[in-house]
Amino acid sequence: MERAHPDLSIRRQCELLGVNRAGLYYQPREEQEENVELMRLLDEQYTRTPFFGRRRMKAWLQEQGYQVNPKRVTRLMGLMGITAIYPKPKLSAPGEGHKIYPYLLKGVAVKCVNQVWSTDITYIRMAHGFVYLVAVMDWFSRFVLSWALSVSMEVPFCIEALEKAFRWGQPEIFNSDQGSQFTSEKFIGVLKGRQIRVSMDGRGRCLDNIFIERLWRSLKYEEVYLRDYRLIPEARTGIGRWFQFYNNERPHQSLGYRTPAAVYGKP
Repeated sequence: MERAHPDLSIRRQCELLGVNRAGLYYQPREEQEENVELMRLLDEQYTRTPFFGRRRMKAWLQEQGYQVNPKRVTRLMGLMGITAIYPKPKLSAPGEGHKIYPYLLKGVAVKCVNQVWSTDITYIRMAHGFVYLVAVMDWFSRFVLSWALSVSMEVPFCIEALEKAFRWGQPEIFNSDQGSQFTSEKFIGVLKGRQIRVSMDGRGRCLDNIFIERLWRSLKYEEVYLRDYRLIPEARTGIGRWFQFYNNERPHQSLGYRTPAAVYGKP
């Protein structure tokens, strides 16, 4: 990327490289220093114990020596987009007036690629802030079809990842949680426009989308927690490199020790 290129504007260079121009200038979102540290701790503990709700997280943080109240823990967990797996009002709630679709995968045998895709958003910590990551995965092969980073949990970056995933084909069923991003008319409209059946997890039941939850756990332990990304390009490079490893080199016991790419049939 050349800021003083004689023939190409920054906008045109971003278009050619497939880079979001906002990410070029973005500095990681900043919180108070202690809140950033608390969010790092919450992220690690939630990855270990996703069943911990606000009260348990508060008690755990207090055991670590931090004087926090439930309101603060709730705000930080909401900012991170995390909630315990047991049934309760979700922090990632559907938007007002958004239609909620039933969960279609209970008892369904997933027997081939492109039968079911799923998506989710996770919090990615950085040295002095945070960003959000969305990914689309094929359930049968565990192949990560696409992903995108954003400074906020808005709809456009979710649609960006979805459109990228369609380069591989399209599923019969698309599963997500009930977050406002995935219940939005624009996101649902993309799926409906392709006659794809929409499935949504039950409230507070992230285990309905268990494969992508396991993906986040592996990503964080094997990549994110080993780095302290300073800028978005560093995070994008590191995460992209890990997804390449995950798809093409990391064998899965549940796949007969084959890689997701081998099962998906990636050329």
